[in-house]
Amino acid sequence: MKDNQFITLGIESSCDETSASVVAEGRNALSNVIASQIKVHQVFGGVVPEIASRHHLDNINTVIDSALKEADVTLDEVDLIGVTHGPGLVGALLIGLATAKAMAYARKKPLVGVHHIQGHISANYLEHKDLKPPFLALVVSGGHTNIVDVEGYNQYRVLGRTRDDAAGEAFDKVARVLGLGYPGGPLIDEAAKKGNPHAVEFKRVYLEKDSLDFSFSGIKTGVLNYLNTQKLKGELVSVEDIAASFQLAVMEVIVNKTIMAAVNLKKDRIVMAGGVAANSLLRGMLKEACDKKGLGLYHPSPILCTDNAAMIACAAYYKYQAGIEDDFYLDAYPNLAL
Repeated sequence: MKDNQFITLGIESSCDETSASVVAEGRNALSNVIASQIKVHQVFGGVVPEIASRHHLDNINTVIDSALKEADVTLDEVDLIGVTHGPGLVGALLIGLATAKAMAYARKKPLVGVHHIQGHISANYLEHKDLKPPFLALVVSGGHTNIVDVEGYNQYRVLGRTRDDAAGEAFDKVARVLGLGYPGGPLIDEAAKKGNPHAVEFKRVYLEKDSLDFSFSGIKTGVLNYLNTQKLKGELVSVEDIAASFQLAVMEVIVNKTIMAAVNLKKDRIVMAGGVAANSLLRGMLKEACDKKGLGLYHPSPILCTDNAAMIACAAYYKYQAGIEDDFYLDAYPNLAL
């Protein structure tokens, strides 16, 4: 406790960001330190799990110390430790989890494991202080594309999920074949601004009637086939046009399914979360669609869209307030269900 405020220390290490954050009263981030590994993995064109784990091990103590110092909070003043325990890369998760458990044991602090997607959704509570469930959440990231009915702070019902590639994963793969580099999301977003989104008509995959699931492997293959066909014809291609056309096809499906879910469930608010929630086209298209239907739209700032520990601390706070606490048998689960 500090200044009569409940203090949560959050730890996030599910993929390639090592992060620690100190959050007061669940919604006020006093610090949010992130050590990114993007430059480390760029040479490989994607995240290498073993290398990610090694860098988490190197960074985690320094990151936690920096978060506490920036927040002007001591470990003794921390009331709760929250940590991501899935889904994610198992080696990366274990580094954060082992550190959190050791600190909780040594200082006799309560420990709460947090689902990574719950963390992403909770990022909006940090940004929008008045936001409370229920609402519909759209979670779009490198590993997830989910439509979630958020019935309470700890009550989630997944309505739709990706059946193959997540949107962010498809962006990374398409960026690679276009020669744009890694990470693909922001690079395609930037290239698309200079291209014609109607230059190439890529197929929109909606699956079965009324399905809220997603499938993006087909459009990824469509881009590759188009490039190969143009190459065989000896014709030049515009990277910007392909990026814009691909991005529009993906975002149309995401927006249409999200709006359909909101209307069918009579939800009046949609909350965006995850790394791809920072995409400018997705934000613009969903805002326009929500305005037409009279729906409220919430999204976090770009820094809270990426993997960060403030969102984990926030989610841990609401679990603990509901009486949920974990013991030291808490484990890492790379495919943890929401």
